[in-house]
Amino acid sequence: MSTLAIVSAALAIAGPAAEATRYLEQQQEPGGGFAEVGRRADSSLTAWVALALAAAVGAPEVQARTLEFLRAREGEIRSETDLALHVLARSALGDRPTALLDRLRGHRPGALVNATIWATLALRAAGERPPPSFVKAILGAQARSGGWSWSRGGRPDSNDTAAALQALRAEGVSGIAVDRGLAALRLFQNADGGFALVRGRPSDAQSTAWAIQAYLAAGRTPAKAAFRFLARLERADGGYRYTLAYATTPVWVTAQLVPALAGKPFPFPPAGEPGGDTVRGRGGVARTAG
Repeated sequence: MSTLAIVSAALAIAGPAAEATRYLEQQQEPGGGFAEVGRRADSSLTAWVALALAAAVGAPEVQARTLEFLRAREGEIRSETDLALHVLARSALGDRPTALLDRLRGHRPGALVNATIWATLALRAAGERPPPSFVKAILGAQARSGGWSWSRGGRPDSNDTAAALQALRAEGVSGIAVDRGLAALRLFQNADGGFALVRGRPSDAQSTAWAIQAYLAAGRTPAKAAFRFLARLERADGGYRYTLAYATTPVWVTAQLVPALAGKPFPFPPAGEPGGDTVRGRGGVARTAG
């Protein structure tokens, strides 16, 4: 890791990522969970916030209460994607969710491509190697355009394409599949610098953040225009709008932006591994975040 990359990581966490994290910390409820205004705290949203807190090195006491909340809600997890999200989040907080990992190891690739993508990311976050069938299934689901959909045969979108690229890079995949994926991802970028979920839609915060993380995972430098677009979405309180026109679900939106603002693609290195607190390109080359 070069000195430049380390300094860049520190600046990223001290800038917009820190402001967004402070906003999230202020939303924590007494029980440790997180909720949108007027709603009850739930484990999925809290898991997303946990990832943001880990990425931007949030306050230890806030992280500790978040982890306690997630542990207490472990029995409520039903879907495979939620299962993987919780493993990813708790691993990022330095926990080892043994029971959830036992369940996740039972995943078998099928029609839901995003379940396999997330299982791959979660197992890697926990320091485990997914079976080769996981990577084979993700590669086999790549569309002719180079992108990925959440399910086999579906229409590719920017979010699943970005997540697939991060999963493949976490497993050391490089070459034509990654190059095609990045080329497909660029097709979702609009003139304002942001990325849309699908072509023809307005740019949104989360799709732009996912794209940034995918570029970082591939060891590429994201376009500065993407960061300029996100800057236009920042609210006075440190949270973020979903689009230029809508300011819906600010806690969820902000939580999904923070890892990109902090320069950290998924999965974060397991506790104790080198690179857990720095910007890393998984191609072995340190990159700045635009």
